[in-house]
Amino acid sequence: MSKDNIVIIGGGIAGMTAASRLLRLGYTPIIVEESDHLGGHVAEWHKLFPDMAPAQDIVQRLAEEVSAANIFLSTRVLFINRLHDTYIVMLNNGVSIQAQAVLIATGFNLFDATKKEEYGYGIYDQVLTNRDLERWFTTGDDPRLNGHEVKRAGFVHCVGSRDVKAGNTQCSKVCCVTAIKQAIELKEKFPDAEIWCFYMDLRLFGKKYEDFYINAQKDYGIHFIRGRVSEVSEGLDGRVIVKAEDTLSGKPVKVTLDLLVLMSGMVCNATINPIATSLGIDLDSDGFLRSKDNISHIVSSGRKGLFLAGACTGTKTVPETIAEANSAALDIHLYLTEGK
Repeated sequence: MSKDNIVIIGGGIAGMTAASRLLRLGYTPIIVEESDHLGGHVAEWHKLFPDMAPAQDIVQRLAEEVSAANIFLSTRVLFINRLHDTYIVMLNNGVSIQAQAVLIATGFNLFDATKKEEYGYGIYDQVLTNRDLERWFTTGDDPRLNGHEVKRAGFVHCVGSRDVKAGNTQCSKVCCVTAIKQAIELKEKFPDAEIWCFYMDLRLFGKKYEDFYINAQKDYGIHFIRGRVSEVSEGLDGRVIVKAEDTLSGKPVKVTLDLLVLMSGMVCNATINPIATSLGIDLDSDGFLRSKDNISHIVSSGRKGLFLAGACTGTKTVPETIAEANSAALDIHLYLTEGK
């Protein structure tokens, strides 16, 4: 391998994008991915907002671009030691790599919706998460939906986000627009269905997100109710009964649904924390890895030769993740060429 070995921990969109750019710069990066495939969460997604582009398009394109990299799938990093300006990366398959630069791109996890028992996930059959619904959009296979006609459906925003009791006070940034995207897709599957979104606040900051929201109301007839869901129960017919308060009108809301979808938020991927801590990378107040700063050095760890990209440092959209990964690849190149 090259004397300037670069190890990328994580084969999701961030890791693949950085590897693609590094290959174009003349390096042969090493990608270490603990799952059996590349693409991370995006590989499980159906379409991406706001353009509704097929998620597989970006995953397949990046997979082709990084095919010349050294890729270890179903592999974990056991530990990393630093010796002068070199990192010794030990993998669980027995391989040891000497690397001059390491990029951490381990992404995020989704909040475990079973922790919010009041919403009934894992208790009532017709309560799904955003991941479950996305998988059904992609595969068409879910016993809770197969052969069922959805006439009424609801989406609960901020499940595990902005929630002191759940230990996650941060906004997950993408839940609002993901709920809108999934509501539109569900409406396209079931044109006669009535669909409600229960939200705390709609945070639609991205390009074309507001248009997306307006179109959901105007073109698809999706209802938006500002207020937290207070109670979820199951009726005798197996349908889900949802109680909430419409805080704009000051009136209680009670609807019976064929399907309730919980928008599980982003939480840190804690599997990297022991390694990061051993390398001197602190955790931020939200539990994600702490960058050198949150303004101009997002991809810097503050440690020589050690870089960060994507949702390992906080909640990110796909465009933000790609931009950070490209930036990290350039910083790695400059670090290796301008002197360590």
